[in-house]
Amino acid sequence: MRRIHLAIGVAAGLFLGGSFPSSAHAQADADRAAARQLGEAGQAALDAKDYKSAEDKFRRADTLVHAPTLLLGLARALAGEGKLLEAQEAYKRIVREGVAPGSPAVFQRALEDAKQEVDSVSPRIGNVTISVKTAGGEASPANLQVALDGAPVNAALLGVKRPANPGSHVLHVTADGYKPVDLKVDVPVGGAVDAPVTLEKDPNAAVATPAVAPPPADAASSTTPPPAATPEQPAAAEGGGPGIWPWVAFGVGAAGLITGGVTGAMALGVHSDLSSACSSAGICHSDQQSKVDNYNTLGTISTVGFIVGGVGAATGALLLVLKPNLVSGSPPAASTGLRVYPVLGLGAAGAAGTF
Repeated sequence: MRRIHLAIGVAAGLFLGGSFPSSAHAQADADRAAARQLGEAGQAALDAKDYKSAEDKFRRADTLVHAPTLLLGLARALAGEGKLLEAQEAYKRIVREGVAPGSPAVFQRALEDAKQEVDSVSPRIGNVTISVKTAGGEASPANLQVALDGAPVNAALLGVKRPANPGSHVLHVTADGYKPVDLKVDVPVGGAVDAPVTLEKDPNAAVATPAVAPPPADAASSTTPPPAATPEQPAAAEGGGPGIWPWVAFGVGAAGLITGGVTGAMALGVHSDLSSACSSAGICHSDQQSKVDNYNTLGTISTVGFIVGGVGAATGALLLVLKPNLVSGSPPAASTGLRVYPVLGLGAAGAAGTF
């Protein structure tokens, strides 16, 4: 009799659009007509105990027009399929929402039926306690995933009773570095069952390698990497040193200074001889012309030697200071205030500077 009343209530409730709560008035006429047809088809499937088809029809109808009569048909279809948890929630939703004053009598009857039938469903729901441990005693394996019939199980429900529909279930457990476990769990009607799972190490599991984060885009674009080491430039590649060129410059400078010094000494000797042979006014006899030419030549060579020596010394000093900055690609520091220049004088030459 209860199902007959439901069928009549569904048809009457959907037909009398003016009897719905205010939210139903916004539904299009086509939606109300379709919901009425689905409700009637769902009731026919429920009477034929085709619970799966009944669930589908009542779900579609309730989506179009939400009514306690349609939700009650859905709850009964779910209970017939053995989906007691889902049926319990559908019944309780009817009770929570209630019916508005002035609603059709079939709505009030659906509410009363939901209050009675939920009490017959709840005691039949079973419980399962899922617990997971490892063979090696690890407290919390990485990336632990637990699913019951493909639905994820919240970690907060591990080790405590979890409501479950009666019947056979498949428990699937995985974790990084462990063999996956599939366990069949049979939950008795209104009873409780334990489902302990022990994970064993997987010797074939790949060891995870920590990922190295790439450098930030701005840092990668603004920083110039140091040059790769090459056999031809070991000093510059390894430590950013000055290389061989400063020492070449110093060698050239030293050779120039030595040449200038030797030829200068020789020029001084010739000058001494000329001072004795020539007058105090610097006038020499023609037979001293060869010594005069020799003196001038030695003086020129000495001067050039000292100039080369000064330039070589200055160049070597500059390379020693500037070469590391040239290798690294950055300009010399302005704060050093480096100044290097050659110093030339009679019989002497060199380099001076400020730092």
